[in-house]
Amino acid sequence: MTDIRGLGYLRVQSRDLPRWRELTVEALGFAETSGPVPDGLYLRMDEREARLIVLPGEDDRVLAVGWEVRDQFALAAVGRAVEASGTAVKVLSEKQCRERRVDSAITFDDPSGTPVEVFFGPVLDHDPVRTKWTQQFVTGAQGMGHVVLPTTNFAEVETFYTEVLGFLPRGAVSMSGAAPDQKPRRVRFMGVNERHHSLAICPAPHGEPPGLVHLMVEVDSLDAVGRALDEVGKRGFSVSSTLGRHTNDKMVSFYVRAPGGWDLEYGTEGMLVDERFYTAEEITRDSYWGHDWSGSEQLAAFSPPK
Repeated sequence: MTDIRGLGYLRVQSRDLPRWRELTVEALGFAETSGPVPDGLYLRMDEREARLIVLPGEDDRVLAVGWEVRDQFALAAVGRAVEASGTAVKVLSEKQCRERRVDSAITFDDPSGTPVEVFFGPVLDHDPVRTKWTQQFVTGAQGMGHVVLPTTNFAEVETFYTEVLGFLPRGAVSMSGAAPDQKPRRVRFMGVNERHHSLAICPAPHGEPPGLVHLMVEVDSLDAVGRALDEVGKRGFSVSSTLGRHTNDKMVSFYVRAPGGWDLEYGTEGMLVDERFYTAEEITRDSYWGHDWSGSEQLAAFSPPK
């Protein structure tokens, strides 16, 4: 069993923070707060001071996927396991931990080069979270949500997350290639708590930034999802996938293209996994209904690098 409790935060870099602010705050209803980088975008979902952090930069890329553990003993155990696998581990400085609003953290790269941070002791903000749609984000024991990461070395990355970090297999799906002559793309899902999956990995043709397929966040009502869907359309954002219900985690969601060429999935009604009875499944269809991708632009992770 893994020491990792859930997805804690995501730090990304973008060339277009105004558009990011319009998408996340004005359309999707995140609560904006402040942080150590004056021009940065710090987004609250709950009592954590910031779950999604978007910092200015010259390109669009993932800066860190932050995974949470219970305490310093769990953090040390993860560090030992990663070092034993032959991967170098670095301890973040006090200044870096203050920037991330955590007690302590370590960092390393997964086999695809994705920057990973593992931490404990998040700093809390006890003021009310004022979201635009008065929605509550589903976090707590389920963590921030889930991320889907692209990889050019699928088997090695799968082994790293399951055998080194202890993520639990939560099934798979084979997706059709973007062109008729392309092989199906096999996606594997992995979990660390009751959320069906906190992580998924997907084969990609190159290892260049941004290093992300999508981030999923969950809210507590279908009305909030509907209002957000209306708003992204009014503001001219590209809806990558229409509203639909997934077959594996039962989430009712839509996908919207974020600046940088990856998606934000915004959903509700995700299932809870009971490990006493769960067995990893092979789904044969992504969704029961909806989730029409026919109008979607190519994701940056699957486009030729510039």
